[in-house]
Parts: sequence; structure tokens; C-alpha cells
Amino acid sequence: MAPPPPSMAPRMTALFLRVLTFAFLMVSLVILTTNTDTLETGIGEIKVRFKDMYSYRYMLAAAAFGLAYTILQIALTLNHIVKGNGAQTSGDGKLVFDFYGDKVVSYILATGAAAAFGATKDMKPIFAGLGGDKFFNKGYASASLLLLGFVCTAISSVFSSYALPKKV
Repeated sequence: MAPPPPSMAPRMTALFLRVLTFAFLMVSLVILTTNTDTLETGIGEIKVRFKDMYSYRYMLAAAAFGLAYTILQIALTLNHIVKGNGAQTSGDGKLVFDFYGDKVVSYILATGAAAAFGATKDMKPIFAGLGGDKFFNKGYASASLLLLGFVCTAISSVFSSYALPKKV
């Protein structure tokens, strides 16, 4: 198979980053939403779910918003690739949408990951003797994947920043 034409290389790179972002956010969402544990207290058992912590709920919202944006961007990028519209022939509106959308979504993903990391760091020592390690370790795993999704979106943001001045 022949390599894509040079005008398609930026779109293919963007597609690769978007698919990688999708994978990180989807796995983060699955880990987060299935995160439950039972804590043993002196007076009984307490079932803890991700929705019991506000920061985990914010992380869920950030991941869901990022996932929706990423799916939209994958569809738009595939549309440009299939129709043969390389980076040089994209409309200015699409480039501006990419530019601002990538910036906003990357910040939302970063704050979602940061909120979860902070809450997990604060809460894990409090529940250490009650058997909540599994719950908080899954919180760390989900936040780490969200952070990787942020990194991919931030890289996409840099690429969209480079594409915009060519059109202005």
C-alpha cells in the first residue's frame, strides 16, 4: 500500500491522535463507572461507589464530554480523508473549531484528571485501614488514563495551532 499524499499526513496524524484519545477516555470511563468497593468499619460494611465522591463525578463528566468531542472530531476527520480534502483544503471554520475545541477540551480533561488525583490522594490515607485500597487504586488508574487522553488532546491542540496560521 502506498503512503498517503503529503497533504493527508496531518489529517492521518490527527486521526491517530483522536483514536488514541478515544481509547484512553473510553477505558477511563469504564474503569471509573465500574469502581465500587466495600469498606469494613467497626460498625458494619459501607459500599463505596465512584458517584459518592464529587471529584469522581466531575471526572466522569469531563471524560464523557471529551469522548463526545473526540467522536465528533473522528467523524469530521474521516469525512475529510474520505472526500480527499487534505489539511490544505479544509475550511477555515473547521480549523477554527479544531483550534478552540482542542483548547477547551484539553483543559476540561486536565482539570478532571487533576480533581481525581487530588481527591484520591487526600482520601486514600483516611480509608487505608478499612480496605479501600482497591477502590482508590482504580481511581488512580482512571485518572491516569484521563491524563493520557489530555496529553493526546493537547498534542492535537498544538497541531491545530500550526494549521490555523496557514489559513489566516
